[in-house]
Amino acid sequence: MRRIRLLVADDHALVLEAVRLALEKQPDLEIVAEAKSGSEVLPRVAESDPDVILLDIRMPGMDGLELLERLRDRYPEIKVVVLSGVEDPEVAAEAVRRGARAFLGKGIDPAELAPILLEVFEGAVLTESVGGGSAGAHAVADEFELTAREVEILERVATGRSNKQIAQEFWLSEQTIKYHLTNVYRKLGVGSRTEAARFAYERGLAGGASTGDTSRHENAG
Repeated sequence: MRRIRLLVADDHALVLEAVRLALEKQPDLEIVAEAKSGSEVLPRVAESDPDVILLDIRMPGMDGLELLERLRDRYPEIKVVVLSGVEDPEVAAEAVRRGARAFLGKGIDPAELAPILLEVFEGAVLTESVGGGSAGAHAVADEFELTAREVEILERVATGRSNKQIAQEFWLSEQTIKYHLTNVYRKLGVGSRTEAARFAYERGLAGGASTGDTSRHENAG
């Protein structure tokens, strides 16, 4: 898979630096442009031809919601992920309605950015509010700060599915599944697939993965 071209738009220098640090060593991602105001975004898009845009929702020059509409109209092939300090469900829903593929809070673990960007590039629309899951899965997720996708993948690892099988189930690449598993291992403090599976069995997650369950994934590409 070729490197994914990413444009990062945020008016906070610290956020831009944090994103750079989180992604600079990722072999599948390349930051090709940055914008520090809303008015800079469209010119930067024309210059850099990104695949994915990581967009702040509140910037000087042009509001992120307005930008989403303009990007959808002019560049419908570009995927947009909103990274915002505004954690309002109504704003998030409006952003998705206007074309955002995911809405992330700025409190996100930087290590989770790469797999999310890969998922979005591959066609996923990610919404934390969609999908249920068992009470046990939610408790484990809260305790170990696992994302909903990470819990889904952990459940499938426990039932013996290979990375290839998991990738096919979610319409993702094997590389994206590997990124997620790296985060799962780190958060659980385990060093292998076997240890992760044992953890899932001990926590009652092994029976939660039914075939075809794609609660947070809609293939849009």
